[in-house]
Amino acid sequence: MSVLRSSQRPPASQAAAPAAPTHSIHAVRSKTLGTLARGPLLGGLVLLALALPAAAAGRSSIGRGPTVYGALASLQHSGTLSAEAYGSDSSTYTEALHAVKRLSGTRHVELSSVIANVQQIAAAGEFIPSRLPALFLTLEHNVQWWTSEPLLAADQRVSFPESRIVWEYYPGQGIEIQWLATFGEANGYYLEGHENTQLREVLDEVIPLATQRAGGIAWEYMFHFDGGSPPWTSGLSQGTALQALARAYSRLKEPAYLTAAKQALGLFQTPPPAGVRVVTPAGAHYLEYTYAPKERILNGFIQAVTGLYDYAKLTGDPLGAQLFEAGDSEARIEVPHYDTGAWSMYDQHSESNLNYHELLAEFLQNLCQRTSLGPPIPPASPAPPPATPAAPTPPATTPTTPAPPAGTTGGAAATIASGRSPTGAVAADAVAAAATATPAAPPTPIPGDAIYCTTAQRFTTDLHTAPVIALLTRTLHTKTRGGVQLSLSKIATVSLTIRRGTKVVWTNSALVEGGRPRLLWVTPAQPGTYSLSISATDLAGNSASTSGTIALSAGGRDPNPAKRH
Repeated sequence: MSVLRSSQRPPASQAAAPAAPTHSIHAVRSKTLGTLARGPLLGGLVLLALALPAAAAGRSSIGRGPTVYGALASLQHSGTLSAEAYGSDSSTYTEALHAVKRLSGTRHVELSSVIANVQQIAAAGEFIPSRLPALFLTLEHNVQWWTSEPLLAADQRVSFPESRIVWEYYPGQGIEIQWLATFGEANGYYLEGHENTQLREVLDEVIPLATQRAGGIAWEYMFHFDGGSPPWTSGLSQGTALQALARAYSRLKEPAYLTAAKQALGLFQTPPPAGVRVVTPAGAHYLEYTYAPKERILNGFIQAVTGLYDYAKLTGDPLGAQLFEAGDSEARIEVPHYDTGAWSMYDQHSESNLNYHELLAEFLQNLCQRTSLGPPIPPASPAPPPATPAAPTPPATTPTTPAPPAGTTGGAAATIASGRSPTGAVAADAVAAAATATPAAPPTPIPGDAIYCTTAQRFTTDLHTAPVIALLTRTLHTKTRGGVQLSLSKIATVSLTIRRGTKVVWTNSALVEGGRPRLLWVTPAQPGTYSLSISATDLAGNSASTSGTIALSAGGRDPNPAKRH
């Protein structure tokens, strides 16, 4: 493993910080989603981290297993880690331990957390030779960044000289390799059509950083995220990797890219926590996170299925086609459950934010375009029927021509043997000519997959449709923390203004999901009729309003003490 030593490190570069963060693997687009729909550019898709307390992640695991030095020495003694790699990785770790002692504040917190992640992976017995290059590259670059580079905004992207890997800052976890964005950059180079050198460079850099996992290889995330401990990976990023590798192989004919793509299929054949495959009655669901087997995030699943389609189509690999078909069969069942009728669901529990809603619509349209052309590997066409033998010729009334000597090509015997008619036409040629004359049949869409097209269109329409809102509560008691219940068609910011006559007595505003949410009203002591003005603005900026009245009666307890916003 080659490392960049501190004495000769050139300065790293930064990307502009995003205007506002989102949560989980959300879409923050640095280029265009139009490019993503043609084949994920995903340079703008980011993994957004949870900020963890300083060096707290994984602390309980450290000290109950091998130390970093001990784990490295064990691998070297077993002959699976070269002396050069052992020396390099040990030096990187030593440098990190010395560097963190000189740091304070945010710099100390970030580097401490990265060191803690390395220690936890070692203590868990998960030091394997193929995992170490990415793990110690991460440690090395964090030493460089936090000792000599500027502080970063949350989710800010950075890069290093002579490297095309995308890094991202996750507060509390340092800077980490953003595999999704890195393979998205590779797709971007492919789609540009003339950036083959850059495409080669990024893939040649990332393939050696893959870890042996799930019977194949995977690109792992080496930090704590949303309840998951490192190392973990994602069906979303792995599907995008498949897509980039298969595209690069189709253009550049580099065998290493096809080999890596085939090995990357293992993740889709293996259940969690090693892989992402969850078997269902219809086929298989491919998880977004290997550590979250019960979480069903639709956008990541759809992109994984799309990546498998592209891989199978470009390589002709039957295994890729089988994995696509398993995911496709399950996806067409799941997709309708993520359509509320007014907006999309991010997972089984919550509605999408605006970025995810737009992204899911484009992913579905992307898959729709592919499946409308049929399966990735079309069924083999049946062989043409054999030519019908000609009817026997009546006996000639003139003397027959003597048969030619054996081995010649003349005469009736030669005509029958070769299939040629006396005029020189070939029966097989006639069949072929007839087939050529028949117009090619149009592509046959995969049955049932029109659901991707119709759902994508509905989600697009949702972006231009105002929410539907109505007041449900009609009576409340005085002097209570009352809940004003509404009927709301989709996630929106709801604003409530309550008046007694012309005087405003209460206002409240909250972002709430569709359904029957309640907004808090601390009711006054005076009974009577109060008028309400209610407005709702959805995530795309569409607005609607309604009004009504609530009668307050004296005394009593709130009959509907449900959750209020």
